[in-house]
Amino acid sequence: MRQDARIKLLGDVWLFERCSRKELALIASQATPMQIPAGKELAREGEFGREFFVVIAGKVEAVRNGVTIGILGPGSFFGEMALLERQPRVATVVAVEPTEVLVLTTQGFASVVDQMPSVDRKMLTVLATRLRELEDRFVPAGERLLSPP
Repeated sequence: MRQDARIKLLGDVWLFERCSRKELALIASQATPMQIPAGKELAREGEFGREFFVVIAGKVEAVRNGVTIGILGPGSFFGEMALLERQPRVATVVAVEPTEVLVLTTQGFASVVDQMPSVDRKMLTVLATRLRELEDRFVPAGERLLSPP
């Protein structure tokens, strides 16, 4: 996968939507495309994650507590929390067909943030916005999670 294609793919991921082309290029330089055979497990629920994945082609299934919670195809991503925190994975993810993914390790992400701290800040801003959107959608107005005391 060419560098321009990696930049485009990462630019379409909402997690990186505020990143500049220069920041995306740096992230892309740390990401590695991989071919995954059908049946291969990419993440296991309860284990600590060390990678973030973007699906380039193919499909993966996400399962939590034995229940399918989603089928992810091209442009979808998972493992983003592994980039930001050292917590156990919340789902097991398995390739359901031959799949190509772009992989960014926590070490590669740390290198990006060391060189360009703005990436980390922009990701946190996007995550905060998403959290507020979820709050607006699911939490009654009188019970806001992010309201001042």
